[in-house]
Amino acid sequence: MSRDAVGIAGAGAWGTALANAAAAGGRDVILWTRDPAQASAIAATRANDRFLPGIALHERIRPVSDLAALREAGMVLLVTPAQTTREVAGALAGVLPEAVPLTICAKGIERASGHFLSDVVREVRPGAPVAVLSGPSFADDVARGLPTAVTLACEGEALAGAMAAALSGPTFRVYHRTDLRGVEIGGAAKNVLAIACGAVIGKGLGESAKAALIARGFAELLRFARAYGAQAETLMGLSGLGDLVLTCSTAQSRNFSFGLRLGRGATVAEASGGKLAEGAATASALVARARAKGIEMPVSEAVEGVLDGHLTLDQAVDALMNRPLRSEQ
Repeated sequence: MSRDAVGIAGAGAWGTALANAAAAGGRDVILWTRDPAQASAIAATRANDRFLPGIALHERIRPVSDLAALREAGMVLLVTPAQTTREVAGALAGVLPEAVPLTICAKGIERASGHFLSDVVREVRPGAPVAVLSGPSFADDVARGLPTAVTLACEGEALAGAMAAALSGPTFRVYHRTDLRGVEIGGAAKNVLAIACGAVIGKGLGESAKAALIARGFAELLRFARAYGAQAETLMGLSGLGDLVLTCSTAQSRNFSFGLRLGRGATVAEASGGKLAEGAATASALVARARAKGIEMPVSEAVEGVLDGHLTLDQAVDALMNRPLRSEQ
């Protein structure tokens, strides 16, 4: 962390919002997009109207389309979709000095390999520091400077604290932990559960059913996290329970909205609405990893079944409601 600039790889809504937050906290920000026309438009208008219309960008943000410009940064945030993590992290491996930490801001599991995203980054950039940023946050809120708190995890306590401090600002508070696995599992699994909650509301099954799904979904998230070495305390915090509650509660969440449309009768293809719902790509990988450890995840399995087409929504609801009765755990 010898250099002050923060680099951000990805100029979508979340990358742009994080750029505004870091700049508001006093950092120079290098915002990379692979599209030269987008970089020029952002520089000219000081706005990213494609992804965050109506929001002015901080003067300390410098948009670029040359990945090599990120060499100037002391830390880089990887803010591209989960399923592109390997590609973009691999490209960054040829650009960044080994000591520069790369922070994953996507929430998912690599579908092709079933690997956690931190493991994907370690594969393509061995020996370099890796971190994960996650928590209850919508891009629009963060970009507008509304109060938001998230968690950054890195295996080194000192580095985690330094990066959290570098990203924090007047309205963007970053806590830190060393439980990287717990933070990334919370972010990945909650997206799958949000699809289930959206489907319940879309089908008109009521708020009571949604509350039950959140509670039982959180129970299976905890089982999964413990099985993969995460700390239960991490899942009780911002990147677990906090993010789950937010994502499962409002149509502002892409995953909830995706489920909402499924519940109203849309096909899986129609439900995306042309927008990325990370949970749809993550569901099968999450369930596969759970089965590999013998972990029961009935809510996640129901979502996977609906998305893969071997369950209707009615069949998924019936399967959940007719599971054997037992003590709550």
